[in-house]
Amino acid sequence: MYLYNLTLQKATCITQSISGNFSGQSKKVEIIVARGQVLELLSPDETTGKLQSILSVDVFGLIRSLSPFRLTGGAKDYIIVGSDSGRIVILEYNPVKNTFDKVHQETFGKSGCRRIVPGQYLATDPRGRAVMISAVEKQKLVYILNRDSAAKLTISSPLEAHKAHSVVFALCAVDVGFENPIFASLEVDYEEVPTPLEGDVKQPTYVKNVIFHELDLGLNHVVRKWSEEVDTSANLLLPVPGGSDGPGGVLVCSEDYIVYKNQGHPERRVKVPKREGYGDKPLLLVSFCVHKTKALFFFMVQSELGDVYKVSMSYEEEVVKEVTIQYFDTVPVANSLSVLRTGFLFVAAEFGNHCFYQFRGTGEHSDDVKASSLDMMEVNEDYKHPTFRPRGLRHLKLIDQLESLAPILDFKALNLTQEEAPQLYALCGRGGRSCLRVLRHGLPVTELAESKVPMNPCAVFTVKRALRDASDKYIIVSSQTTTMVLGLGDSVEEVLDSGFLDTAGTLSACNMGDDSIVQVHPNGIRLIRVDKRVSEWKTPGKKSIQHTAVNERHVAIALSGGEVFYFELDSVGNLVEVARKDMGRDIACLALAPVPEGARRGPFLAVGDWDNTVRILNLAPEDPLVQASLQSLPTQPESLLLVTMDPSPTGLGTLYLSIGLRNGVLLRTAVDSVTGELTDPRSRYLGIKPVKLFKTKVRGQPAVLALSSRPWLNYTHAGRFHMTPLSYNAIECACFLESDLCQEGIVAITGVFLKILTLDRLGEVFNQSEIPLKYTARRFVVHPTTGQLITIESDHNTSNHLPPYPVQKLENEGIKSEEEEEQQQPIEQALLGRPQAGQAQWASCVRLLDSSYEKDSSIVEFGDNEAALSICACTFHDRPDQAFVIVGTGKDMQLKPRKSGGGSIYVFKVEEGKLALVHKTPVEDIPTALCPFQGRLLVGVGKTLRIYDMGKKKLLRKCENKNLPTLIVHIHTQGDRIICSDVQESFHYLKYKRSENSLFIFADDTAPRYMTASVMLDYDTMCGADKFGNIFICRLPDKVNEDVDEDPTGDRVKWEQGYLNGAPYKLETLINYHVGEAINSMCKTSLVPAGPEVIVYTTIMGGIGALVPFSTREDVDFFSHLEMHMRQENPPLCGRDHLG
Repeated sequence: MYLYNLTLQKATCITQSISGNFSGQSKKVEIIVARGQVLELLSPDETTGKLQSILSVDVFGLIRSLSPFRLTGGAKDYIIVGSDSGRIVILEYNPVKNTFDKVHQETFGKSGCRRIVPGQYLATDPRGRAVMISAVEKQKLVYILNRDSAAKLTISSPLEAHKAHSVVFALCAVDVGFENPIFASLEVDYEEVPTPLEGDVKQPTYVKNVIFHELDLGLNHVVRKWSEEVDTSANLLLPVPGGSDGPGGVLVCSEDYIVYKNQGHPERRVKVPKREGYGDKPLLLVSFCVHKTKALFFFMVQSELGDVYKVSMSYEEEVVKEVTIQYFDTVPVANSLSVLRTGFLFVAAEFGNHCFYQFRGTGEHSDDVKASSLDMMEVNEDYKHPTFRPRGLRHLKLIDQLESLAPILDFKALNLTQEEAPQLYALCGRGGRSCLRVLRHGLPVTELAESKVPMNPCAVFTVKRALRDASDKYIIVSSQTTTMVLGLGDSVEEVLDSGFLDTAGTLSACNMGDDSIVQVHPNGIRLIRVDKRVSEWKTPGKKSIQHTAVNERHVAIALSGGEVFYFELDSVGNLVEVARKDMGRDIACLALAPVPEGARRGPFLAVGDWDNTVRILNLAPEDPLVQASLQSLPTQPESLLLVTMDPSPTGLGTLYLSIGLRNGVLLRTAVDSVTGELTDPRSRYLGIKPVKLFKTKVRGQPAVLALSSRPWLNYTHAGRFHMTPLSYNAIECACFLESDLCQEGIVAITGVFLKILTLDRLGEVFNQSEIPLKYTARRFVVHPTTGQLITIESDHNTSNHLPPYPVQKLENEGIKSEEEEEQQQPIEQALLGRPQAGQAQWASCVRLLDSSYEKDSSIVEFGDNEAALSICACTFHDRPDQAFVIVGTGKDMQLKPRKSGGGSIYVFKVEEGKLALVHKTPVEDIPTALCPFQGRLLVGVGKTLRIYDMGKKKLLRKCENKNLPTLIVHIHTQGDRIICSDVQESFHYLKYKRSENSLFIFADDTAPRYMTASVMLDYDTMCGADKFGNIFICRLPDKVNEDVDEDPTGDRVKWEQGYLNGAPYKLETLINYHVGEAINSMCKTSLVPAGPEVIVYTTIMGGIGALVPFSTREDVDFFSHLEMHMRQENPPLCGRDHLG
């Protein structure tokens, strides 16, 4: 068995982010983010402020740390990457090629995420002179950065700063100006920590220190310069600007406190304000960023609840007088915060969508709650925390969001809305930001306007008053017999004096030359000048124009009977007939090549014929309309389009001929710009309707809009071609639109409606719609009768009975400006979160969504500290016409060590769109897995597999097997065969013996695997995933399958014994593949109509992938050789070997 791993959606979770000027362009700030194995460059759009993805690269390794640095006097920032490759890598962004170039790569250790191999922490000297890379334990290395005589970056050999028996919690570079670089680390020396005796409940005491390491640039070695004890809960170090910019030193963040530390300076301690209702529980700070200008600096720190605080310092020379902290705003809890010099804040959210904010102000004169280090010096130890009530955004304004699926906890591919392709339903997020997302393949489309037209339109065009104008002036809507002209301005109104012929249908309209507009109608060609003078060419005899192609200098028409006319615009702006050619039969379609920059004419005319061919005719002036090449087609062409496209930023485009066929297939070939030869044909099936082609633009670059049973867009983005459907209804015809309303839009005809559309989020694969949920979603099922979705949700460390956090009341007095009203918006409940209740406390519910999947139909809350963990839909044999919803809950569940006060199995039925409880069955352990089985219910109660039947007051136990090793997490069935996934012992195959009503294990895996997801491929084969990011496929050997199935009594297999208490038979492992991210769910489905079945998996980082089976040996050989060449020609960016 051979499978191809295809990434459908790259990881959307951001683990780290940094900002800087990486392109070297003046006053430009970019953001670089790490998404697990992906390094991505984001840039704010100068007009809209929204974030755009400029470059995304898979480094084929785990990115552990990122840091920017700039050499003294340099104009751009470099990127230092610490990964699991055992190498430190310095990258430079090349804006010309749009690539990350590797500047240096230095090896220092083994590959893999090891605790003594550096890579987990990075710190760069603010002056760009040195970098320290540290491991979690023991090892630290310092590299000196410099320039050579050619002004190229150089890196020295590593200098060791190792310390045995030390664990590092944080690392930063201390700003000391141009003195010897100093690096600060937060460490614990565990050599002197006593080992606790067995049964001793007291935690061992240890000491945590902040340590300064000095790099002596003269002697070229590193020494431990200074050390001081800090709180044992300290977890973050914030570097304070130094030299001429500030006092230097570090801020140490711990539970409830921020403490300023520096060598030879007394500490300054300030308490962190807490929310009202949080109580006396310790509050931890989890992320920070520093904003520094020539005049001032301040810190933004965030708590584990999402509250953002502004920390500022009052100092004289190098003496800090006061440290103040004040509540700023509340945003999603972040893995990383980045402040841009242009006045923006990027929040890389831990879960859910990432947010991009703009600063309204810095809170200098606000009345928000403040705390000062002077308060701690003047009062006694009974001084209490200042408290505040969270509110809506006041100092920040949300500009954009980057959609994130992380973490995906459950996933199914279903076609509940009866569309062409199945939709992907995923449970994402955590807590109040949890949601059910519906993913559809396609680019998201925004509808800006819609208007009904008083005709049956069949074509639409846009033209400018003059070709050099920035915006379109007219929208021309045509039916078979009439034409309507709409003027674009402050409003869209019909124009009667445009010069267009409105008593005939328009076949094409376009700007010609500098100041003319051409209208092609069935009876002739009409040239309209800017002063409304009109010249017209009439068709000869009683012939009519069937098809036409136009550009800014040429017109080509095909008359009835097959005669082709070719016109050019002369030097005085008149249309002149250059050539004509009789093709001998009616023509199917025409297309003109665009005019190259600096040229007077395009090179070719494409003619589609009804004899299933396309001819390329040369437009050379010495001998026009001579055939240059011929392309045979599988069926008749419907439309043609010649477009010059270039995926790379070099500016050297290639002319492509796109052919829309009547069978719904789009064919694209490359056209040689000199000879007209057609090469490299590629095809794609778009839909059941004939394909119509229209030219449009995407970010200023030409693109092709293909319309079939659904619209598709062929465009270039981030250095590659994309062919993506639009997430929109069928469109009959369309045209590109440039206006004040939208710089790049599409005006489209659907039925009798004229619509203006714009495209969002280029490069994305899926269009998402989401339904917010109350708690962290765990699992969901589809009701087999009604098709409704039922989800179970549960959250730890909270309770259904706790009141929400109090919030600031809105001020409704007086008349406020629009900005003031926006600042008075209430805080979202999803950002506020739920109050914490302590360990082993749970809040949970089961939710029934209505058939539109947009709102709740019914919610049932679980009380008595229960957590819903499993769900299934089951039909019992004595009630075949009724489907029940079974939910398994655990009571008083503690996560570590795992224990509980038992569990329950709830049976619900759906009545009148509501969930109604039938009965509840208590069990001795947590029911972690449920599955229907032959009209009964299979339940994994802890490590016991049990069969239940339906009873009047509770479920009735029928038989069980207690021989599974640890904990059952998944159950799959087919016939009498049952396959269980154990949480740490892989798959176990069981057989149900109906005559004895018994279950027995007959096969298991040879390797212990910590299971996170599984799916049944066929009767003998299982696909599973473990918590280390591996996918594997196991199969029962054919001989064992025959022995089990051909044993009529089952006694031989039942009493046969295996080795070391294992099953008598073992599974064969067919495939092992390392994805690199923990996989939470997987399913077997077909993603396209009549396509092959594939295995689709989702990861905790928000990624979606598919394992596609190879159908031929030739495909296997091709991709094996391709993989071998990629290892040699395109090595991974961060130095991790493909085979490492």
